[in-house]
Amino acid sequence: MEKQTILWILLGIIVLDFIVEEVLSYLNRKSSYRPLPSQFKDIYDEEKYQKSLAYQRDKEKFSSITTVISFVVTIALLLTGGFGMIDGWLRAYTGNEVTLALSFFAVLYFASDLLTLPFQLYNVFIIEEKYGFNKTTPKTFVLDKLKGYLLTIILGGLLVGILIVLILFLGKDFWIYFWGVMVVFMLLANLFYTSVIVPLFNKLTPLADGTLREAITKYSQGVNFPLTNIFVIDGSKRSSKANAYFSGLGKKKKIVLFDTLLEKHTEEELVAVLAHEVGHYKKKHIIGSLVLGVLQTGVMLYLLSLLIFNSQVSFAMGGDITAIHLNLLAFGILYSPVSRILGILMNVLSRKNEFEADAYAAETYEARPLATALKKLSVDSLSNLFPHPWYVFVHYSHPPMLKRLERLESR
Repeated sequence: MEKQTILWILLGIIVLDFIVEEVLSYLNRKSSYRPLPSQFKDIYDEEKYQKSLAYQRDKEKFSSITTVISFVVTIALLLTGGFGMIDGWLRAYTGNEVTLALSFFAVLYFASDLLTLPFQLYNVFIIEEKYGFNKTTPKTFVLDKLKGYLLTIILGGLLVGILIVLILFLGKDFWIYFWGVMVVFMLLANLFYTSVIVPLFNKLTPLADGTLREAITKYSQGVNFPLTNIFVIDGSKRSSKANAYFSGLGKKKKIVLFDTLLEKHTEEELVAVLAHEVGHYKKKHIIGSLVLGVLQTGVMLYLLSLLIFNSQVSFAMGGDITAIHLNLLAFGILYSPVSRILGILMNVLSRKNEFEADAYAAETYEARPLATALKKLSVDSLSNLFPHPWYVFVHYSHPPMLKRLERLESR
């Protein structure tokens, strides 16, 4: 396939993806403007509901602007051969393929982050501040940025470096070995995320002794859930929004509760939220998602091996010679339709899993406090109560709130 044909395919994928996203966003905006549903009238007054609609409107407009800018920049770089020009500029400083690839992706990463920095600041300190969510200080924002850069350089640089070395030394068979590397990485991430990565950004404190800890421990023992630690994370350091999750594989499980969750929910509601998370473990959703992620990674790497040495792909990206990093970038675009389809299928499965976890919580604990907790979480985050079905189908990993409440109320 000639370079011009490949270039048109790249442009076509980006344009089509942009159009689909804009249409979905438009449908989602139109869908949200409905009267306050009866299920929420007990905890949601009309004024706050109108505030939630304004919040969704502001977020959608902001997202649309950033999407347009990203689209224009990407199209411009492809049409002008900008990616190839960056490659040519870097080759004047190094001929080592590994160093060249790492430098190339570093330039793109920091240039992209610098371009979007004003929008990140606007989102955090204007939009989130306007609606009472932001708790991030300028100091915390800067420190988060620096820590994020460090992690990206260390972890991202390590993975990209290993990938390039394997490609150079093993040729098209690289994908099998790098697949193994990624499996190890994914397992380690699941095992050590809470104990190694999270403390870099947040403080984890063991949940103090008291009735809540006793209730959680009692429930966990009652359903034979291997709970090892219960932590409270200082989520209020950045946002007033609440959350909860557990991490770890096998028999070593850690429950993490946001301090904002503890402030806004009753003991019953907190145990119900925990029961939902335990449902994911009991139904083997966590391990299932991990296995599917491993399989998807294998498919992606195999497809990558089919074009990683294709010179025409490099030329289509504006390069003068075959460049592994240019082909990697092009593959990211070419693979996006496959990624989109797989993402939709994963979301369908994820929504099914959420219903199952809700049902497990209702069966082993109680439906009412879980429903109340879900309503409070939705109200406190000003979430969209009426997302468009097509937007849900493509993007939602969780069922719409009203659908979840209907299922719980019917039990």
